[in-house]
Amino acid sequence: MSFEVPASVRPVRDAVHAFMTERVEPAEPALGRGGDEARETMARLQGEAKAEGLWALGHPRELGGGGLPFLDYVYVNEVQGRSEYGQVALGTLTLQDSLMLHRHASGAQRERFLKPLVQGEIWPSFAMTEPGVSSSDPTQITTAATLEDGAWVIRGRKWFTTYADRAAYTTVMCRTEPDAPPHRAFSMILVPTDTPGYTIVRDTPVLGLDGGHCEVLYDEVRVPRENLLGERGHGFVIAQERLGPGRIFHCMRFLGQAQRAFDLMCERLNSRTAFGGPLADKQLMQQHVFDSYAEIQSARMLTLHAAHRIDQGDQARVEIGVVKVVAARMLNAVVDRAIQVHGAQGLTPDTPLDAMYRHARAGRVFDGPDEVHVTTTARRLLREYGEGRGWEFALR
Repeated sequence: MSFEVPASVRPVRDAVHAFMTERVEPAEPALGRGGDEARETMARLQGEAKAEGLWALGHPRELGGGGLPFLDYVYVNEVQGRSEYGQVALGTLTLQDSLMLHRHASGAQRERFLKPLVQGEIWPSFAMTEPGVSSSDPTQITTAATLEDGAWVIRGRKWFTTYADRAAYTTVMCRTEPDAPPHRAFSMILVPTDTPGYTIVRDTPVLGLDGGHCEVLYDEVRVPRENLLGERGHGFVIAQERLGPGRIFHCMRFLGQAQRAFDLMCERLNSRTAFGGPLADKQLMQQHVFDSYAEIQSARMLTLHAAHRIDQGDQARVEIGVVKVVAARMLNAVVDRAIQVHGAQGLTPDTPLDAMYRHARAGRVFDGPDEVHVTTTARRLLREYGEGRGWEFALR
């Protein structure tokens, strides 16, 4: 594979980069204040993205998206990831959920949820994590659904259901087959958020940021039998299909954030003078630049390689596990150095670095903590040797 941005992708990547730097990033203060101003600003950005052919670029063309192949989408998503608002402004926030529904939804479910989802008319949410449960081991999930009089009745509590406070529905992973083996005991059920018994308990702040990570109580929530997504007992299969590419999407956006932090750091070093000369002349500051470049480039190569494997039809579980850990650690380190270079200003909202730092730290927990990815990846590699195959990097 080539690591160059393909000529066919360069124009759309450049257009997305310009959209992000010239329109989304300048709008961040208004978007961050919330309220009517934020909603009006986002609606304007979404309208502009649609008018300029930049909407939902990674969604399949048959769903109304841009139809970019997976690997091509990496090159676009890494510039879209420069701002946390990029996904919403460009209609890609729904990609994981859209692909999940595309594969598993019934005709009626597609009509009700999938079409408006791709057009940005409704928001999705996904409920897997539970308070009081070690959610890195999802076989411990306790939220349960039983069939009663032809309807699913759901009882339990979830949290970190992102955007539940504005979503039209939540895809809920719950225990439906209590007597089945652990990985066949769970199913996915689509629950409209206006269903009686669906109660948002709170928006859980993440490191001081209010980001719509909601705790939700399911108190005798009753939905039609037809709201089952896919087959009974296939919750883990659907979750893995959703989470694997989703982790790569995270890493793509981490690259965009790291690029922006790197830009800010280098610009600061060249413009700031201390102790008789520019900070760029100080060797300790040069070390920050060197380390950041090496880490960003390493994570980028790993991300492109993992996406390449997925593009070839491979599940790429080793590659995904590695890059999720490496990219999250990289982003933490690069943003940390950029803050250090900015000194006191880096600790304030005068730059985007303070919010980026908190999002970066959360990235080491979301979609599975580092420790789980390290353990499962190492086990897979050791299994290859235990079964006499080995692992030759040149062939991967």
